Amino acid sequence: MNINIRKANPQDFPAILSLIKELAEFEKAPEKVTNTVEQMQAEQHLFQCYVAENEEHGIIGMALWFFAYYTWVGKSLYLDDIYVKKEFRGHRIGTELLKKVFEVANEEKCNRVRWQVLNWNEPAIAMYRKCGAVIDDEWLNCDFEHEAIRDFKI
Repeated sequence: MNINIRKANPQDFPAILSLIKELAEFEKAPEKVTNTVEQMQAEQHLFQCYVAENEEHGIIGMALWFFAYYTWVGKSLYLDDIYVKKEFRGHRIGTELLKKVFEVANEEKCNRVRWQVLNWNEPAIAMYRKCGAVIDDEWLNCDFEHEAIRDFKI
């Protein structure tokens, strides 16, 4: 299968958002996606993305990331989502996307690359472990959504 991995551009945002929604379905949380193409356009300076495309099928995968700063290690890269459409899995597309992200992390002299994986996503966990990732089972996520941010009180 002939796959091209390239940096995404704003014309790709509808396809990227479609992949994000597919990922949310896979993760059993489709109602949590509130992002829009318009929001992605307005906030495009906050993230970067690689897409995997095939001439016949268009964009079939993506890796969306941004730089972060962690107090313990400094400059880092946070991989927010990596996703390949179900029918194209098993062709090393996810691995190629991950390689591109790590190329950026190396070029930018990042001290850490971090991402999350659901504890029931065994194929992804196996792939990440095979690559050498340390899967932490101690730290828990703390999230506040839009209304909770607005209404925050102590």
